[in-house]
Amino acid sequence: MNTKLRCAVLDDYQNVALTSADWGPLMDQVEIQTFNNYMGSEDKVIQELQDFDIVVLMRERTPFPEKVISQLPRLKLLITSGMRNASIDLKAAEKNGIIVCGTEGSSNPPTELTWALILGLSRQLVTENNALRSNRNWQSTVGLDLHGRTLGLIGLGKIGTRMAEIAQAFGMNVMAWSENLTQEKAEKHGVTWSETKEQLLAQSDIVSIHLVLSDRTRNLIGQAEFQLMKSSALLINTSRAGIVDQEAMVEALQRGVIAGAGLDVYEQEPLPVNHVMRTLPNVLATPHLGYVTRGNYEIYYNHTVENIAMFLKGTPIRQLHS
Repeated sequence: MNTKLRCAVLDDYQNVALTSADWGPLMDQVEIQTFNNYMGSEDKVIQELQDFDIVVLMRERTPFPEKVISQLPRLKLLITSGMRNASIDLKAAEKNGIIVCGTEGSSNPPTELTWALILGLSRQLVTENNALRSNRNWQSTVGLDLHGRTLGLIGLGKIGTRMAEIAQAFGMNVMAWSENLTQEKAEKHGVTWSETKEQLLAQSDIVSIHLVLSDRTRNLIGQAEFQLMKSSALLINTSRAGIVDQEAMVEALQRGVIAGAGLDVYEQEPLPVNHVMRTLPNVLATPHLGYVTRGNYEIYYNHTVENIAMFLKGTPIRQLHS
């Protein structure tokens, strides 16, 4: 009779979960199965995971609301990469006696991807690369200089402050705003404090969002805010899609209210194949790659192994609570 606990590792898109850490110490007690494709509906998740005691999640790829949690009778341990996952109903987990644990991670990868989007947009890299590969125009665009331009940061936390340092190395002027940001903190990082969101949007050449999604920040940028921005401005969002009114953003991009957008996050992921965001010529889009690097995966999965090992000993670590 098999007495091992069963562990499901979800949404291992690149099929690297089992090679990103040493799972060997668990093999005597745990049977591990990886799932490489997005399951989709909640009913499908419930159906596939009926016989699992442990489920490992990669950030917000697969939501775990109360409906899912309450219909997985064997589930004892839920692990997410990162120490925050808004798509897990922590209250429902506690109600059903399920321990939820997280992992640490690095903020460097999303910072680096944000700059990849800024540089790719400002120098029209996709357009020029496609033209080169198809033997079309040799130089057809004129790039945007970063030196001397203004980067507006909405949020000056861990990622925002690193963004400011890199922008300053490019010779950019940096402004920042958030509801809780003080002039003292901004000046500490060599950043101009913007007293209002509206002031930052009106003066920035590039606006980059670095906030946590909450009731307070949802739809923080909508139609009125887009109207304040320069027609030459770029919007970058590697944080959470819900911070920007998506319909207002599409309209602003289609009508040329702003020049372009660099996006890594979407209201629905994976992005539907017929979604308008896949077709807009002034959008540089990546499939939520901000945290997806070898180094981060090694942190996530090594901590996952540690979390399972400590759970088996009866002393869980890195617990998340509602």
